[in-house]
Amino acid sequence: MKLHEYQAKELLKKYEVAVPKNAGIATTPEAVRAAVESLGGRGVIKAQVHSGGRGKAGGIKVANSLEEATQIAANMLGMLLKTHQVPEGLTVEQVLIEEPITIVQEYYLSVVPDRNSQRNVFILSAKGGMDIEAVAEEDPEAIVHLSIDPLIGINDFELREAIVSAKLDPAFANKIVVFMKSLYRCYLESDSILAEINPMAITSDGRVLAADAKFQIDDSALFRHKEFEAAAQESFEDPFEAEAHRQDIAYVRLGGDVGLMCNGAGLTMSTIDEVKRAGGNPANFLDVGGGAQAERVSKCLALILSDPNVKGVLINIFGGITWCDEVAKGVIAGTETLDVKVPIVVRLAGTRAQEGAALLASTNLIPATTMQEAAAKIVSLVG
Repeated sequence: MKLHEYQAKELLKKYEVAVPKNAGIATTPEAVRAAVESLGGRGVIKAQVHSGGRGKAGGIKVANSLEEATQIAANMLGMLLKTHQVPEGLTVEQVLIEEPITIVQEYYLSVVPDRNSQRNVFILSAKGGMDIEAVAEEDPEAIVHLSIDPLIGINDFELREAIVSAKLDPAFANKIVVFMKSLYRCYLESDSILAEINPMAITSDGRVLAADAKFQIDDSALFRHKEFEAAAQESFEDPFEAEAHRQDIAYVRLGGDVGLMCNGAGLTMSTIDEVKRAGGNPANFLDVGGGAQAERVSKCLALILSDPNVKGVLINIFGGITWCDEVAKGVIAGTETLDVKVPIVVRLAGTRAQEGAALLASTNLIPATTMQEAAAKIVSLVG
């Protein structure tokens, strides 16, 4: 689950990680004007979307007067912000208003899990303010990694060694050590899988601040964090994924035109591969789950068909704890209640597959006996 910048900074403040003073978020030019006025007549207006590169795309502007703040807000709110990460664009619905700061040095700092070492790792670089991927490609020696022992935790001397290795200003080493320790505590206690500060700014008045912040919280740990419930709903920019989240359906939109419904992540990924191999373009990943009942299957079908790009649906079920006749009942119920205008190919195998096939025999649904046959049929029909 992704946090917006303003949400990430509210989280950081709880752990005494220094951030710029802000006047909150706003959704109208009038509210932006009032927020800038509360900051003394000057402010930084920042689009709140889940994407990097906002500044280059026009999503971060400095207002030097109340009139300028109103004009910037009028242009920014509602705009389609196209970044290198999200070239199709994201609509700006709210902005964060912060105090202007004079940055004299920009550093990169993050904490992420490293699956190879099975430890959390600090990533530190003197080249902040730009994508870490670009730094890694252009100057990999500028990036320092510090693996953290889960039993011992963080030692100050290790942090100082990392600061020296990354060639950060030694005059600010003490403040950066405190900053890193607080950030790591925030990362652990919030069950994060990414805490990125880019840039970690050294200001002209000697402060070390999180000028920007990006957090991702482990979805599996959300039951421990009721404070993130509202943020969980906002974290989905795609409306279909947001609806799937509300219905507790494992769904990822892929942008193609062949809708998929399978049971089990492995079977779903294999089906995606088969559709691609047959020359098709999968519209989604959807794992209906084990033991899915007819009602759930019907809901999943409705979600798939709500995507206007879908021109055909492939249902691929291998029955174990999931009964194929229950899937068939759900598909039939869905087609009876929905205005289905696209072909649906169904492949059933495993538990009660024959019973499921018998239920589908009197419908317009198209049967297939193997996954490869099913993929070839739906790609041909979508054609």
